[in-house]
Formats: sequence, structure tokens, C-alpha cells
Amino acid sequence: MKIYGKNPVMERLKANPKSVRVIFVQTGHPEHSYIASKARKHGIPVSVVEPRKMLKLGRSLNTQGLIMEVQDFEYVPYEDVLDEAAAGNTVLVFIDGLNDPQNLGAIIRSLGCLGGFTLVLPTHDSVHVTDAVMRVACGGENYVRVAKVNNLNQAIGKAKDKGIWIAGSVVKDGADLKEAKLPFPLALVIGSEEKGIRDVTLQKLDVKLSIYMAHPRMSLNAAHAASIFCYEINKQKPKNAKKQNAPAGERIIYDNLPE
Repeated sequence: MKIYGKNPVMERLKANPKSVRVIFVQTGHPEHSYIASKARKHGIPVSVVEPRKMLKLGRSLNTQGLIMEVQDFEYVPYEDVLDEAAAGNTVLVFIDGLNDPQNLGAIIRSLGCLGGFTLVLPTHDSVHVTDAVMRVACGGENYVRVAKVNNLNQAIGKAKDKGIWIAGSVVKDGADLKEAKLPFPLALVIGSEEKGIRDVTLQKLDVKLSIYMAHPRMSLNAAHAASIFCYEINKQKPKNAKKQNAPAGERIIYDNLPE
């Protein structure tokens, strides 16, 4: 897999240098000396190439004169992050039917900035973490764990069995996000832009949430919506989650829970 550009390259060097295989630097690039120095400290080979070769390696993309070859993205076991979510140490974000790498990359970037979230992707009918996704994520993939599951609804069912509330982003008829009191431990479901959350998944939601739109015909894309939902989740998340959350397998009872 390849990472392009100054910021993503520097973030990977900082967060996970062991995953880097080689760095290509374009001749005359102002970051050449600094990148080479950082890479050599970790024993990473640096190859200086001419602009024509850089253009070929970068498939005509804007590489900013830097390309990094890294190991394939490593997914985490769902069962591991499920236990952490039940303990209040992370919030699961289930992605239902999203196929746009731009949107997934933007979601990863936002969650990396916010912190405290783990993505869950279905194995089928979904975009996965690719070069294109990481290019948009701008280094966020270093700070967001991602799990893959064969059946998203079964994975959501397991989360419910662990006492995790399931909230879903809906365009209409959901509780207003800015007024809702969110239950914890919590997981969020984000659907695709075209179809939203599938009907079979909607049936598993405990809470339906909507973002107020000043103009009803307007709507946010999946990545923007996810950023707003996750920002609000972080804002409401108990500071001492372990003490306030119910034991695994049980739920806190909330008054006035949004429907």
C-alpha cells in the first residue's frame, strides 16, 4: 500500500515506523533532508527519484514529492474491541453499505482527530481501507482501529448483548441530536448516502437520531454527518465511563430516552 504527501508520511513515521518499507522522495524536494534523517533513525530506506518516475509511482496524483510504501492495513478482531466498547473505553461506529472511499477516508480522518472511536466494516458490500482511503484520511488511519465482520447485523446483536445501546443516523423522524440525552455505553450506525441504513438494520436501533437542517431539502454526506454525531457523542460521553457504565451485559436505565 502507498501513502502520499507530507502530512500522511510524517504521521506514519511518527505513529508506526515499523510498518514502513521504503520512502520515495522527489529530487529537489524541500523536505528531502528532514524526511531522510527521520527515516534513517528507524532504519527505513529512502530512494531519491526524478520527477518523471515520481509521477509514474504516484499514478499522476499530487504526491507533494513524497510516497511511502507501507504494509497492508491491519484490521483488529471484533471481539477485542467489543469488550472495550462494553467497558466504555471506545465507541463503535458501524458503517452500513458505504462504498465511497472518499467518505470512508474522511470519516477516519475525523475520528482520528476526535479520538475514542473504533470503526466496524462489513466484509461484503462495503469499501475497505485502501490507498485511496488512506490518502483522504491524511494519517487518521494511524489512530483509528478498524474491525471487519462477516455480518453487520449479527455484530450489532453481539454489541446489544454486551449492554451497548445502538444509535443510528437517520435523515427523518429521529430525535434531534442537539437535544438528545445519549445513553452509554453507545455504538453508532452510519448508513450510505443513497440508501441510508438498511431496513433490517434499522430494526436493531435503540435510538434514532437526526441532525436538524435549516433547509429540509438539504442534507449532509455520510462523512460530515459522522463527524457531527461523533463530536456530540464525545461531548456527552461520561468522563469516568468505567464508573458510570453498567456492568458488561447490563444497561443503564435512562429517563426520557429518545425514540
